[in-house]
Amino acid sequence: MPTRQITILAYAIMFLAPAFFTTNIIFGRQLLNVEPFTLAFIRWGITSTILLMFCKKDWPEMLVVYKPNKSLSFFVGFLAFWICGGMVYFALHYTSAANGILIYTTPPILILAIEAIWRSRKTSAREAIGIAVALIGAFIIITNGRLDNLLALEFNTGDLIFVLAAISWAIYSVLIKSKKFSSLSTLPLLTLFSICGTIVLAPFAIYETIFIGGFPVTQSEWILISGVVLLSSIGAFLSFQYGVIKLGSSIAGIFMYLLAPWGLFLSWAFLGETIEQYHINGTIFILSGIIVATLPLRLFKRRLT
Repeated sequence: MPTRQITILAYAIMFLAPAFFTTNIIFGRQLLNVEPFTLAFIRWGITSTILLMFCKKDWPEMLVVYKPNKSLSFFVGFLAFWICGGMVYFALHYTSAANGILIYTTPPILILAIEAIWRSRKTSAREAIGIAVALIGAFIIITNGRLDNLLALEFNTGDLIFVLAAISWAIYSVLIKSKKFSSLSTLPLLTLFSICGTIVLAPFAIYETIFIGGFPVTQSEWILISGVVLLSSIGAFLSFQYGVIKLGSSIAGIFMYLLAPWGLFLSWAFLGETIEQYHINGTIFILSGIIVATLPLRLFKRRLT
């Protein structure tokens, strides 16, 4: 396939990638009868098994990386799959999919803040302004656009959990850049972490199944879970990986800003959720902040030269 056609295909795939990521919350809202950690365990248990088959040749290297980094690997699994998995599904019992998705757009600027504190990375004035603007957007959504909610600390429990999940995802994104994991490519690295995450989720899923119930039994529930595995997990991560390989991480990252509009659209189309003015206002602030803070200026310079 000619290079130009490959590039066009990569752009098309990256346009859809944020939609794949967004489907996790859409499916999660439709699977509220399934207990949250049980759902997360089933999702990543099946996904891990499938991914293991695709990276069989990497098993020896995965073991080499895992053995001296067991604690860190499980901590990463806890952040990405326990908090950003089970806790996210739990949060959907208390907040809308639209709120959760919009709050979930903040990790790019949170990563900048974490790296500035943790790795002493200098933050430019442009990045600082972007962080401030995006956080304003997050507060608009969390408080439903009402300042009295902020002053009275009357936050929605689900929104606060999504804030925790966004912070956890940002920490996860920083940790996976560690030199300790640098010998693994994207697919085996995801496989390693998803296995650790599945193990972390297992006791909580067992507890829910024995003492609460809520294990999926209907055909419709398993169809939705299949969607979570194929679209929200494998489709989302592999499409993003393809975009990174063909377009570079900077361009691929920019496409992820589409999480907000995709989230609002899918929440309205499939869940019938009402889009409020504070959703729109918060989205404008978040996207503006992220673009100001992270959009590479060299992209504009290339266009001008």
